[in-house]
Amino acid sequence: MGHGHGHGPPYKVPDASIYKVADAPQLAEVERALARRGLKDPWLRNEVWRYNVKQFSTHRSRLITFLFKGFPLGFAAFVATIGVEYALGVDYHAHGGHGHGDEKGHGSGHH
Repeated sequence: MGHGHGHGPPYKVPDASIYKVADAPQLAEVERALARRGLKDPWLRNEVWRYNVKQFSTHRSRLITFLFKGFPLGFAAFVATIGVEYALGVDYHAHGGHGHGDEKGHGSGHH
């Protein structure tokens, strides 16, 4: 499956049994609140990783990473585009007399 590059899988899926609701105090409280009402969430264990700050950081930092992951590359592309347009003399504001308030504007057929 490594396409002949000598690489193994890009990740190792951990066994689900390593995650325990008791390891996440917030989820343990949810589990207790459900138990008081006679309910149980069998999928609650699947959320434990979100509360493992040492391994997966905080929700806020994951969100910031998600939102700004491509920002450096995008900003570099923006700066490069501006530089190339400047070097080539591209001017989006020069309308050649067809700007706003020009009597020979868009309605007169002179383009």
